Amino acid sequence: MKAFKYRLVPNKTQEATLERTLVTCRYLYNASLAERIDKYKADKTSVTYVQQANALSDKKNEWQEQVHSQVLQDVLKRLDKSFKNFFTGLKSKRRVGFPRFKNDRRFKSFCYPQSGFKLLDGRIRLSKIGDVKLKLSRPVEGKIKTCAIVKDVDQWFVVLTCETPVAVKVASTKPSVGIDVGLTTFATMSDGSIIENPRTLVKSQKKLATVQRRLSCKIKGSNRRNKQRTKVAKVHRKIRRQRDDFLHKTSTALVKKYGTIVFEDLNIAGMMKNHCLAKHIGDASWNKLIQFTTYKAESANGAVVLVNPRGTSQRCSGCGEVVPKTLADRIHCCPHCGLVMDRDLNASHNIKSRAGSVLTNAQGDDVRQTDFAKAQFSLQSSLN
Repeated sequence: MKAFKYRLVPNKTQEATLERTLVTCRYLYNASLAERIDKYKADKTSVTYVQQANALSDKKNEWQEQVHSQVLQDVLKRLDKSFKNFFTGLKSKRRVGFPRFKNDRRFKSFCYPQSGFKLLDGRIRLSKIGDVKLKLSRPVEGKIKTCAIVKDVDQWFVVLTCETPVAVKVASTKPSVGIDVGLTTFATMSDGSIIENPRTLVKSQKKLATVQRRLSCKIKGSNRRNKQRTKVAKVHRKIRRQRDDFLHKTSTALVKKYGTIVFEDLNIAGMMKNHCLAKHIGDASWNKLIQFTTYKAESANGAVVLVNPRGTSQRCSGCGEVVPKTLADRIHCCPHCGLVMDRDLNASHNIKSRAGSVLTNAQGDDVRQTDFAKAQFSLQSSLN
């Protein structure tokens, strides 16, 4: 499955219809959530997706006649999925929040799961909306299965999920590489090359602080506050796009140059609890780099391998002895074998060596190969 994202260019009438559809879907989501909560409080019974979907035909003439039926059904499926995730989290003792009501800032998309859309020459026909112009920046591959409409601040996008044929696997002849990600330098490869940290958020921090201060001065609920809130969102959007652009270019360069790419299997959620470094760790987006590299390597007959990060910076890549270091120690000096090199370069050598069992088709506790389906973005998760 591949997702292709394109920019929509609706006219004023179409944009108003898109907004109305989004509001209707959000209203249905909140009303259905309230129905489930009230039903359980009343007699301790649950309302299922099938029951709510069957009731759509009765409600349709009241306030949903301008929205395609399958779009409304998909809204109920999203709510049902939220409840299933919540109860699954309770059983597995994972922290998954209870489904909550959505305001206009938390509900930004709707989806045609099977039909109601058709791709035309430079336009896409959406049921109950019309033929909307789109910027077809690249050709669509495979058979289109779903069509999602997403609003990003003041812009509209369409995400087409396509089913593509599975390519025949061919053994890659490109070299393998171990990569140590960090904050001083974004990535250090085992062949000695490095990638500098772009620090996207830090560079835009002054501008972001300015628009946020102006937002704090506006009266809540006023039109001026809503306009200023849009300006803040646009600054955040630009930062996000700059970061994604850098990660896409970096992952593409890695896939073109290397066949097997080895990363550390970092516990980034745990690292984010360090309040001194959380902002910079989030800005680096190491996990997104691994996701981008994984699906691109899959298409290029490559592979991404994740290894246990324990001790990669402390162990000497020359003799294997442990050499304790603090974060301030940037040079690795081994008293056992006399090896002297950059700390991150030493770690990248250890990372590459730990993937040896996978490269020889063996299995070990320190290494695991990423699952392509898991590394791909979940469309429904992003929509929720």
